[in-house]
Amino acid sequence: MIIMETFFFFYKLLMVIKPPALKRKSCAFFMLLKQLLSDPQSRAIYDIYGKRGLEVEGWEVVERKRTPAEIREEYERLQREREERRLQQRTNPKGTISVGIDATDLFDRYEEDYEEISGGGSGGLPHIEINRMHISQSIEAPLTTSDTVILSGSLSTHNGNGGGNINLALRRVTSAKGWGEVEFGAGDTHGPLFGLKIFRNLTSHCFTTAHCGMQFSSRGIRPGLTTMLARHLDKNTMGYLQWRWGTQSSMNTSIVRDTKSSHLTFAVQLGIPHTFIMMSYQYKFQDDDQTKIKGSVKSGFFGTVVEYGAETKISRHSVLGATVSVGVPQGVSLKIKLNRASQTYFFPIHLTDQLLPSAVFYATVGPLVFYLAIQRLVIRPYLHAQQEQELEKQRESSASDIAKKKQEAEAAVLLMQESVRRIIEAEESRMGLIILNAWYGKFVTDNSRKHERARVIDVTVPLQCLVKDSKLVLTEASKAGLPGFYDPCVGEEKSLKVLYQFRGVMHQVLCGDTEALRIPKQSHRIDNDS
Repeated sequence: MIIMETFFFFYKLLMVIKPPALKRKSCAFFMLLKQLLSDPQSRAIYDIYGKRGLEVEGWEVVERKRTPAEIREEYERLQREREERRLQQRTNPKGTISVGIDATDLFDRYEEDYEEISGGGSGGLPHIEINRMHISQSIEAPLTTSDTVILSGSLSTHNGNGGGNINLALRRVTSAKGWGEVEFGAGDTHGPLFGLKIFRNLTSHCFTTAHCGMQFSSRGIRPGLTTMLARHLDKNTMGYLQWRWGTQSSMNTSIVRDTKSSHLTFAVQLGIPHTFIMMSYQYKFQDDDQTKIKGSVKSGFFGTVVEYGAETKISRHSVLGATVSVGVPQGVSLKIKLNRASQTYFFPIHLTDQLLPSAVFYATVGPLVFYLAIQRLVIRPYLHAQQEQELEKQRESSASDIAKKKQEAEAAVLLMQESVRRIIEAEESRMGLIILNAWYGKFVTDNSRKHERARVIDVTVPLQCLVKDSKLVLTEASKAGLPGFYDPCVGEEKSLKVLYQFRGVMHQVLCGDTEALRIPKQSHRIDNDS
């Protein structure tokens, strides 16, 4: 404390007599010095990695009071994640795989016609086939801070006929307000392709894009132009106006409102050959799985389509969704989509060309039952096994540290014995607070798996030592840092269970590791629970 006061005395002196430039440097130096002197973990990081280590993001999630070996391991992990994110941002790979499935034979089987032609018979099993596939991939290669090359390609097939194309684009960021892109492409179904794309921020609330292209073929040049104007209407609402000219000309306007709990879109398009009006709504649940339910209605010259579905996060990088599409004259379809990081897998399944209630029912219930079965039989066991593997690895790496802290805790408990004896005598004389038993660690309930076992330590003496005037108060912090405590199960959920006596009456309480605890309390009485 004397050292810190001395440093801050010189700091105040520098602030008075030095010029502004040196003041700023001195201020930064003493702020760093204050952090090092007041935080043991910062001192340990600084001793190992210097000032660069303090600048690494992610230390705020590291548990305090770690050893230098654990800090070094955590630093290396954060560095690996940072390099992976940097590589992902530089290359930005994106891919899409779409597999179209024709399952109309499940509901639209012409068995009677078959029987008449063949003279009887059962018609056989339903015929399900893959009638279309599409694969696309793109990757970016930064040349300079302002120039980027984008290479993309796609392959597609439909009813036995296929084609593909490859595109090369050069994007240059001209300023903070915009960028431009030149594109060259070729494919087996058409000739060379040349395109130019421009993005520009007009104001802080408005931007525009323009894309013009020319496609060369044996029939001549087919030009096209697409422009879009977008504006922020308010904090959560965007308005878009798009004009497209070429083989399919149209004018489209849409309003999109996106908030923390919902997403609303309204669009109107006038064009050849598609003219429609569309509205969609999405509700976002505020849960760990980021579950969303959505519905939309689209009506135009082509007919009317109603869609509804849901999506949920099944792992850290994977999102699974399913949508049912019911329309006239399109029929009933089920669309399943899986997003894995920057890769998308899409499976549109056409069930029937007619509006059959049975098809709608199975398209709605089938994916839900399938997801619940996969969640119970595959996803949960996999995530549980992965978590157990990580915990086992963490236990092995921290075994020596746990043994060391156990010895320190046992030594602290021995030193507490005399003080605890006096505290108990004083509490017994006034019928005060007596800690009969206290356990800290991971408890196993009846619903836990059989192979799991409890890992708890006896903390009766350390808790009794904290009793003062027949009261025990613990703040909202991990109890592993209390005198006489240590963490017997690093990385796992822990609790504190206390059985105590107050005014001759038995009490019992169970609280979480970071929950505040104040005893005695009337609600802890055992006779009230029975």
